[in-house]
Amino acid sequence: MATSRHMALRCHLTSQKEEGGVKEKLFDHIVQCIAEFLDYMGIKGAPLPLGFTFSFPCKQDRIDKGTLVGWTKGFKATDCEGEDVVDKLREAIKRRNEFDLDIVAIVNDTVGTMMTCAYENPDCEIGLIAGTGSNVCYMEEMKNIEIVDGNEGQMCINTEWGGFGDNGCLDDFRTKYDIDVDGKSLNPGKQRYEKMTSGMYLGEIVRQILIDLTKRGLLFRGHISERLRTKGIFETKFLSQIESDRLALLQVRKILQQLGLDSTCDDSIIVKEVCGAVSQRAAKLCGAGMAAVVDKIRENRGLDQLKITVSVDGTLYKLHPHFSRILRETVNTLSPECDVTFMLSEDGSGKGAALITAVAKRLHSHGEEDVN
Repeated sequence: MATSRHMALRCHLTSQKEEGGVKEKLFDHIVQCIAEFLDYMGIKGAPLPLGFTFSFPCKQDRIDKGTLVGWTKGFKATDCEGEDVVDKLREAIKRRNEFDLDIVAIVNDTVGTMMTCAYENPDCEIGLIAGTGSNVCYMEEMKNIEIVDGNEGQMCINTEWGGFGDNGCLDDFRTKYDIDVDGKSLNPGKQRYEKMTSGMYLGEIVRQILIDLTKRGLLFRGHISERLRTKGIFETKFLSQIESDRLALLQVRKILQQLGLDSTCDDSIIVKEVCGAVSQRAAKLCGAGMAAVVDKIRENRGLDQLKITVSVDGTLYKLHPHFSRILRETVNTLSPECDVTFMLSEDGSGKGAALITAVAKRLHSHGEEDVN
């Protein structure tokens, strides 16, 4: 969390919370985590700059201001929406009154991930998160950005592509299982692309399919266990385990037994096929989105061939046995004019925020330019 005495607080708020009245508690908890970190590092008394990684859609017109547009990934606290989350963090720090922190930058996790690899690889111009959520940022030509003055250079665009399809353009690809998962989520009708491609929802899609197949007498002798009826009980990590090439069917049956399911070998084969279909679709959809992004960059620059690197972070990409390969193959198939390299970033969002904070602080202290 600290790079050259600059801290980057990585705020991935992915568990469900009760709606309303949690704003102060939420940011007080974040500050409590900061306090524990400062104690552990022995730097609680020093004035320090801080970079805030915030993995949710924000309207940002300054490097140190971010107005929350809306929660994603199953989190909901409506008293935060429409407010500057940096101000809320500053207020929580002031309430605690134990240390002196200057919040220099708020950074989306995709941007932090891209910056981590771009620091070492100048070809890295895209950041991808493929984990609990799904999102991409990329470097866009200034001449194509209507809301900002100037035509020279480039600007990083956080696409928030998880909301793709909210206007109905993905309806032809959505199944009844997608519709059911969406309808029972905390944000129905929103983040539809994310709900088809990210780790938070894949296990739930599989659970809905298994229940449907069981009701039709095709699985588990027609018996649905009480555990399988529980929303969220089929975790995405089960997909990774079940789809592992090294996992024998007997071990698949043991996983199913944890869900109270008395399965046969045939049941295990079908479950493995279901998991494979859901994760393969997710990887291909993610790959299709990435292909569109790299093709846009190539066309922006008028190139016949583009060489570019994508920095990637997220448990789905890193831990699923086939997701990353299918994603890469899909991009190569759909964008043959683009030579795309995927570069794994370890804790990219945290390190990237620290890097951005360090650069912004240096520019500000040297008076080279107004970094805001």
